[in-house]
Amino acid sequence: MSQSFQSDKVANGGVSMWCELNQMNFFDEFQMEGVSAENNEIYLELAPENLSRAFKTAQNAKTVKIKLTNKQCPCLTVAMELPSLSTSSRIVTHDIPVGVIPRKLWNDFREPSVPNFDVSIYLPVLKTMKCVVERMKNISSSVVIEANLNGEMELKIETDLVCITTHFRDLGNPPWVSWDDSQNSTHERDPMNMAEARIDIKRLLQFLAGQQVNPTKALCNIASNRIVHFILLHEDVSLQYFIPALA
Repeated sequence: MSQSFQSDKVANGGVSMWCELNQMNFFDEFQMEGVSAENNEIYLELAPENLSRAFKTAQNAKTVKIKLTNKQCPCLTVAMELPSLSTSSRIVTHDIPVGVIPRKLWNDFREPSVPNFDVSIYLPVLKTMKCVVERMKNISSSVVIEANLNGEMELKIETDLVCITTHFRDLGNPPWVSWDDSQNSTHERDPMNMAEARIDIKRLLQFLAGQQVNPTKALCNIASNRIVHFILLHEDVSLQYFIPALA
């Protein structure tokens, strides 16, 4: 399993993202040797925009190879075979500088823990939600997300002059199952009772603006006044996004 973790919690209030990719679904060939047989992993740190820029070239590639190399500094080398009018191959290579994270720091890059949530709900169409939030950001710097176990969600902004609320109905609630019932606290909750959290509206918009493909499932878990946890599932990719509540 390939995993990606991004966090700016120290500098900007605790926002973090966790993505998992099953390498068997993306690569015809896959070889890796970790630090040991017991810890067959490698942790790398890189600038996401560099990787994104490299893969833009790969959109029409016949083959793509990714290797960890050492070229004056550790690099993630992306080699692409592109279509050519001649019989010879046209190879384009990108060397992306990376930092190799020492094993003693691995615990800092584990999957973020999720607190017991009060409500879990399916999200509305993300494009619709994005349009609503884009209009709200011109009025307020924060937004309150409310939801209940009756499939209802509200996005609300409040200022000294106005209070604006957008309502979503019949969204549905995921059937979470936990062997010891400790994973969440929804089983004893009044279905009509709203859970809420106020979050930075720019952080929410960053999450919504970054979704290029509509996921097959999109969930929102709310731990009241603590955190909003989004989960996106699309084919072989899972993405989690954590936004802490504002004080």
